[in-house]
Amino acid sequence: MRILHTADWHLGKRLEQSERTEEHQRFLDWLVDLLHAECIDVLIVAGDVFDSGSPSNAAFEQYYRFLRRVKNTCCREVVIIGGNHDSVSTLHAPKELLRYFNVHIIGGVPDDFGEQIIPINNAAGETELVVCAAPFLRDRDIRLSVAGETVAEREARIRQGISDHYHQFTSYIAPYKAAGVPVVATGHLFAAGASTSESEKEIHVGNLGQISVDLFPDGFDYIALGHIHRPQLINKTEWIRYPGSPIPLSFSETNDQKLVIILAFEAGKLQSLEEKQVPVYRKLLRIKGGLDQVKQELLVVEDHQACFPAWIEVQVETDSYIHNLNEELNELISGRDFIDRLFVRQIKLKPNLQLDEQTEEGLSLTDLDPKTVFLKRCEWEHPAGDHSLLLQTFEEALERMSQKE
Repeated sequence: MRILHTADWHLGKRLEQSERTEEHQRFLDWLVDLLHAECIDVLIVAGDVFDSGSPSNAAFEQYYRFLRRVKNTCCREVVIIGGNHDSVSTLHAPKELLRYFNVHIIGGVPDDFGEQIIPINNAAGETELVVCAAPFLRDRDIRLSVAGETVAEREARIRQGISDHYHQFTSYIAPYKAAGVPVVATGHLFAAGASTSESEKEIHVGNLGQISVDLFPDGFDYIALGHIHRPQLINKTEWIRYPGSPIPLSFSETNDQKLVIILAFEAGKLQSLEEKQVPVYRKLLRIKGGLDQVKQELLVVEDHQACFPAWIEVQVETDSYIHNLNEELNELISGRDFIDRLFVRQIKLKPNLQLDEQTEEGLSLTDLDPKTVFLKRCEWEHPAGDHSLLLQTFEEALERMSQKE
């Protein structure tokens, strides 16, 4: 039994206003070929199939075309769970139709808990693998709001709710474990100790979504996680892993190696685990410094021989706004066809501070997320105030908005 674990495709994702459709299509083409070449039996996609709850028509087309092509490979079953970016209703709309093609969709926690238990049978009808397909656990799935609870109490409640959900699988999988059938669990969450990039949206407010390894029950032979875009294992535990996103979703991921993970089970045991590197289809680069330094570094950028020309984020540190900066920098890359476009940021250094006290302030609204804008407004209205509780309330409002259908 061979399983491929991937996650965080984010079909429909843009980098500012720049489409990523071609890069995603190259990845999906590569993945279909890999399923065939590696004789994969089961494909697991651990959440965030789409970048938003209302995907574009192009993203839908890529998704359905890919699932159709999978049926031409040796892959017998596909298990897809919903992530925090996915709309439960969007994923579930074709659920019954896709089940006919052995594509199992668990977009959100079902009313019948047992629907998350997916036995994978061989041609003789014998169960060779069980997938406990836990999706992203929304706030309403794991706890009820309690008036007057402290931050610490709320944190404990959420963590315990996540842990309780996974412990409910124990009674369901006991007969399979007794028969020597391996069990794989999924999850779309933030495991404590994970290293994040700039492209992940917070799953739960602050650190409330973090779950430590010891909160998972015994009985899982592998836990296929999604949400964190950097490939990694958790607390040096080989059998709990994030494969990361297949393409870099922000400039903070420029040096990340993109992977999918292939598992091989024999005689009910995990025999091997292999990381397969995803090809780089477009190189994202980040250059930061003063204007002269940035110009020098732009001039020595090399051709990375990728399928598509590079995108470069240029962060220019300056004491005052440079009006013609974009034109000046674009002239430097004129005629260099292996660079497609620059994403120029001006970072204003605040004056009259000691060197070790200097802070940076983005000059472009596109650099700011809603929480940063809200905090800046609080600081403007109440410069000397403590904004922590107000910011916490704002974060909760953002989370509820993102979870609302």
